[in-house]
Amino acid sequence: MRSSNPVFSREGSFTREPGYAGFGTTAQAGGQYGNNPYAGSPYAQQPQGPLTDEQLYEMYNGPSAGPAATGRMTLDDVVARTAMTLLTLVAAGAVAWFALPFENFGFAIGASLVAMVVGLVVSFKRSVSPPLILTYAALEGFALGAVTHAFNTLFEGIAIQAVLGTAAVFAAMLFAYKSGRIRVTARYQRIGIAIALGFVLLMVVNMIAMAFGADLGLRSGPLGIVVGLIGIGLGAFFLSLDFAAIEEAIAQGAPQKEAWRAAFGLTLSLVWIYVEMLRLIAILRGDD
Repeated sequence: MRSSNPVFSREGSFTREPGYAGFGTTAQAGGQYGNNPYAGSPYAQQPQGPLTDEQLYEMYNGPSAGPAATGRMTLDDVVARTAMTLLTLVAAGAVAWFALPFENFGFAIGASLVAMVVGLVVSFKRSVSPPLILTYAALEGFALGAVTHAFNTLFEGIAIQAVLGTAAVFAAMLFAYKSGRIRVTARYQRIGIAIALGFVLLMVVNMIAMAFGADLGLRSGPLGIVVGLIGIGLGAFFLSLDFAAIEEAIAQGAPQKEAWRAAFGLTLSLVWIYVEMLRLIAILRGDD
């Protein structure tokens, strides 16, 4: 199944390099190895007859053919790369929190715009670039740190509330996906992507209206609460696409370096949820 996640769905995502088991290593029928599915492996090249002591020793003392030996992506790789990316984001956010005055948004806006450009480059770049992914995390973290500081100044404690809310959404979606309560089918993806496109278009229209002094009320009052809930729901939807894409990549034997692409996709989804959570909590607390 092909993911509709914008990071994972493009051509070349989770590419499989020659030499990985089951991908690009089988010769054509009647070719060099005929129809033998094990041809070309060290074991297929053994002479006929009983194995010698030396051959048995080499077979049983050689490296295993697991993911670590073949360089294939594992769940541990994804967890480790995601942790590195999120730690970079949090560290940059802490720098912005303590180094910038809460009312100074100039650097935060600049960092956010550059992060958006870097994120687009990472998304459409065919090969995985860990430095670019960590650069995106640092820039995005810097922008979020400044914005969160401003929100926390107005609504004390909102930062920890948004973090806990984001963690709760992630845990709930992971449980729902692993337990089979959510199945990422083609219909599920089509409906979710259609809603996401409509949501983004609505936000763009609202931004244009605000630029001309109008306010559609999408970020305040009851309508703002509904929009915030939809935004968080879409972030949860993106997480489910991430989980499905990662599971598929591991099953298909994607190269280990593709774990960085998975980490980038998860980071994008978590940032989306955090921002929407921050806005929703601000609306709820502002109405008290």
